Amino acid sequence: MQEGLLIGFHMISCVQFAFSVYYDYMYTIVPPNLLKMHNSYGGKFKFLTFWDAIIQAIFFFICILNDWFGTNAVSPKKPPFIRKLKDHVHAILGFPIAMFVGIIFWTLMFVDRELVLPKALDPYFPWWLNHLMHTMIMVSTLIEMMITPRKYPRKSFGLLCLLSFMIVYLIWVHIIFYKSGIWVYPVLDVLPLPLRVVFFFVMLLITLFLYLIGEAVDNFLWGNEYTKSKKSYAKSK
Repeated sequence: MQEGLLIGFHMISCVQFAFSVYYDYMYTIVPPNLLKMHNSYGGKFKFLTFWDAIIQAIFFFICILNDWFGTNAVSPKKPPFIRKLKDHVHAILGFPIAMFVGIIFWTLMFVDRELVLPKALDPYFPWWLNHLMHTMIMVSTLIEMMITPRKYPRKSFGLLCLLSFMIVYLIWVHIIFYKSGIWVYPVLDVLPLPLRVVFFFVMLLITLFLYLIGEAVDNFLWGNEYTKSKKSYAKSK
């Protein structure tokens, strides 16, 4: 029954994020005369939220494959490739990017929603899609953290991969500005160059900090189980 619930959660999560990507790409069409930014170079792929929804859909599909062909044991003796892939994707991208997107989005919404989701978009970007892409990403990744264990990669490797991903996205943001003359996020329009540099630097630090938080939370939730599993394995040898 527990395995069935786990598979059910992974399937629902995969479907909801895949559907959010599909719906956002196909149906949230903003008139060009309303906000030029939404119809500029890069399309939906301008937004980290859209990237993250794709990452979450892929991650939970990997979870389903691991449920069927891999293992969810705390410390498997010889973890299959699909389990290693699942653990690394969640640790490096799944948890930190989801939490980053959700926390930064709702923080800016609280400060001034025009900086991140202008009210003019409400007729074109439904509230339920907003919560799927900015709220459920946090909820789903936290539930995944609580119900299944994972083995984190070496800290230097994990942080380097995450930092590389974020730097690639920042380069992409600047390519979009170079091609269209429009910043992806309205908040960047109101920041002078020195503050914009500080803003990017702080965002990178927050992302790396979220990686460390994820590792600490995983150890808090599963540390004792890891220890028991290692002792059990040592006794069996």
